[in-house]
Amino acid sequence: MTIARTAMVLAAGYGARMRPLTETMPKPLVPLLERPLIDHVLDRLAAAGVETAIVNVHYLPEQIEAHMRERASRPPATKISDEGDLLLDTGGGAKKALPMLGDGPFFIHNSDSVWAEGVTPALPAMLRAWDPERMDCLLLLAPLSTSIGYAARGDFDMAPDGRLTRRGERQVVPFAFAGVSLCTAALFEDAPDGPFSLNLLWDKALAKGRLHGARLEGRWMHVGTPEALVEAEASFEHEDEGA
Repeated sequence: MTIARTAMVLAAGYGARMRPLTETMPKPLVPLLERPLIDHVLDRLAAAGVETAIVNVHYLPEQIEAHMRERASRPPATKISDEGDLLLDTGGGAKKALPMLGDGPFFIHNSDSVWAEGVTPALPAMLRAWDPERMDCLLLLAPLSTSIGYAARGDFDMAPDGRLTRRGERQVVPFAFAGVSLCTAALFEDAPDGPFSLNLLWDKALAKGRLHGARLEGRWMHVGTPEALVEAEASFEHEDEGA
């Protein structure tokens, strides 16, 4: 099975939709079941074999940096990528961190992406599915039918071989991007400088038929608002009661 020793955790944003919780606290530190969102992410990365996570910071960075020091005895090891001067968006932030991420493969993981696992844990399943001969990037996709807190019309459709197509303007498609991708540094070849979205690189891979998806077997929680946070906690508690 492929091994990913490093990961990028995107933790620099303002979390505007999570206000008022994020007026005095960065969104990655908002608690879900009494644990900061970013701890759910880091613990899951460690369980998948990731040894070092690069955490980018911009909004209220001193709080995230202090939390990383507090959990320094727990894997994975963490390094800070400081975007204090300029918020670089998802693609620009990952590009800046490439010297620390290495050639890869590595995960790029939103700091607020959480889910209840199915029979097959999601990140190890992505590593087993990774095939650099066929793909430039592999996205974790959540079925809309089982997701919590997501009300949009989906992001992608997926062919039987895993290749992706984007949702058309008037379409409804069955999968939402669940906040995790797997790629190598090669994805960033010819990437622009400064702020840009990972969507720019995904579209290039998509045009070559090299953007693929892995279906999440568990239940994804789209924790975008305070209301969605409450819904996610209730869903986790319900699953614990049924375990």
